[in-house]
Amino acid sequence: MTPISFEFYPPKTDEQRAQLDRTTTKLKTHSPEYVSCTFGAGGSTLSYTPETVERLHHHHALSAAPHISCVGGTRAELGELLQRYKAMGCRRIVALRGDLPSGMGHPGDFRYATDLVEFIRREHDGDFHIEVAAYPETHPQARDAHADIGHFVRKVRAGADGAITQYFYNADAYFRFVDDVRAAGIDIPIVPGIMPISNFSQIRRFSEMCGAEIPRWVAQRMSAYGDDAESIREFAADVVARLCRQLLDGGAPGLHFYTLNLAKPTVGVLRRLA
Repeated sequence: MTPISFEFYPPKTDEQRAQLDRTTTKLKTHSPEYVSCTFGAGGSTLSYTPETVERLHHHHALSAAPHISCVGGTRAELGELLQRYKAMGCRRIVALRGDLPSGMGHPGDFRYATDLVEFIRREHDGDFHIEVAAYPETHPQARDAHADIGHFVRKVRAGADGAITQYFYNADAYFRFVDDVRAAGIDIPIVPGIMPISNFSQIRRFSEMCGAEIPRWVAQRMSAYGDDAESIREFAADVVARLCRQLLDGGAPGLHFYTLNLAKPTVGVLRRLA
C-alpha cells in the first residue's frame, strides 16, 4: 500500500474549523501515514497551529506533524514549541525556513532551515523525525539549480530524515532532482508533494509565486473548458492522478497531498489511483 499523507492549514474561525473537521473525517478513511499542519508566515498562526495539531491528534486520532518555521521565532520560543509538541505526542516535525512577510523586521534567531534542523537535532535528538522541503523545479529565490541542490544537501546533512517536495506537474523534474541529490550522496526518502486542482485560477497564482510550472497544454485545456466546472474537475483529477501514477511507477516512496483543507479534489485523485 502506497504511504500517503495530507497537509492542512490551521483554521482561524469557527466556520473554518468545521470545514477542516469535515475534510479530515473524509480523508482519514484513506489511512494516511500522518497529516501535517502549516505554520503561518511570520508566526501569524503561532497559537492556531498547536491547537490544530492537538485536535488532529486527539480528536481525529491522526499522527500530526506540525510545521516549524525559522521566521519570527526566537531560539527560546521555538524550543518551548518543540517541548509542547513532544508533550502532545508528536513524533514528526516539518522544519522550514519560511517566508518573511513584507514589512516585518525581525526574521528570528535562525536564518536558514539548515540552522533550524541543527537546533532540533541538537536539542531533541531522537524525539522527532525531521522532514524538510525540496524543490524539484528550483526554489524561486535560489541563485541557480546547482546552488539550490547544494542548500538541500546541507539541510539533509544537518540532520533531516526525509523530504517533501514543493508541488509540480512535471514528473521528469522530480526524477532528475532525485538523481542529482543521490549523486551527491543523499539517500533519504524524497516524497513528492501533490497539489490537486480545485480552482485553476488560484493554482495559477500559487504557481507564479512558488515557481511551479503548469504545462502549457494543461493550461490551454483548462481555458477551453470555460465555465464547465464539472469537466474541469474531471480533467484536473485525471491529470494529477496520471502524474501520481508516473511518480509511483518510477519509484517515489509515497505521496503528500496539499489539500487546502478541501476533501473532494484529493479524493478525486485517490479514487483514480485505487
